[in-house]
Amino acid sequence: MPNLVPPVKNTSDALAYRERILQALQQADIEERYKQSFDPRMTLYLTDTTTVADIQQAAESGIVQAVKLYPAGATTNSADGVTNLSARNDVFEAMQKHGLPLLIHGEVTDSHVDIFDREKQFVDTTLNNLVTQFPELKIVVEHITTGDAADFVLSQGEHVAATITPQHLLFNRNHLLVGGVKPHFYCLPILKRQQHQQVLLDVATSGNPKFFLGTDSAPHATHTKENACGCAGCYSASIALPLYATAFDSVGKIDRLEGFASQFGAQFYGLPVNEECITLVNEPMQVPDSYAYMDQKTLTPLMAGETLPWSIKHD
Repeated sequence: MPNLVPPVKNTSDALAYRERILQALQQADIEERYKQSFDPRMTLYLTDTTTVADIQQAAESGIVQAVKLYPAGATTNSADGVTNLSARNDVFEAMQKHGLPLLIHGEVTDSHVDIFDREKQFVDTTLNNLVTQFPELKIVVEHITTGDAADFVLSQGEHVAATITPQHLLFNRNHLLVGGVKPHFYCLPILKRQQHQQVLLDVATSGNPKFFLGTDSAPHATHTKENACGCAGCYSASIALPLYATAFDSVGKIDRLEGFASQFGAQFYGLPVNEECITLVNEPMQVPDSYAYMDQKTLTPLMAGETLPWSIKHD
């Protein structure tokens, strides 16, 4: 995710960010074989100043996998996002030429558009025009939340795909709002109606390779979520696979999880399928109430303190 402060705007930024990740990995208390096999794939933050030369350099770097579009003001740390998409046509042409995918946070930001309609509006206008103008540009509509987005992806060729988060498979806006606002369910795009949740479950568990895992996990410290103006984003990285397993099993499609989680995304990006294995078992696990975080802070995961029916087997 390139929406840091400051954002990752070019290949030099991406290389420096990747080095910080690898340094942190070496200090982590995990098995050496995982340290050796972990290969962080980087993305650039598309801005109003991104150039064709930036795209060419990224494509030739070997470590930049894609370019991320956050419309300005659409989500956390999106102030540097694109304000005029049509002014970026030369950049999209360069991405199409070099085979560098565009990853999209698909929402309009017009103040008059209802927050629950912003994804549909983006799909009907901006996304439809983008696909028409650049028919060979590989696109991933990330963390889709509506049946409208799912239907759009289904209607396009193999060059258009989508990711789905665990929270959008497991929850809808009632979980966020009924009985009081639950800050740890607040993310953008926001949770939608139950009917949209059902469509997402249908496509995620269908075995269609156009839909694959994308957690959009956001490690906001607890105090930044639980305040008068809380950050958008759910932290799920530590328990993502048990969460997805719970969602898939809820509709009797646990056999479809491996493709969604481990194969389809790699195939879309032209990456080798990981040879390491993780074993999920149908045994309960309790989600921690919190994790220790930076500078004596805490990090509260999605479903903190709850019990999930699936867990990861540890040797």
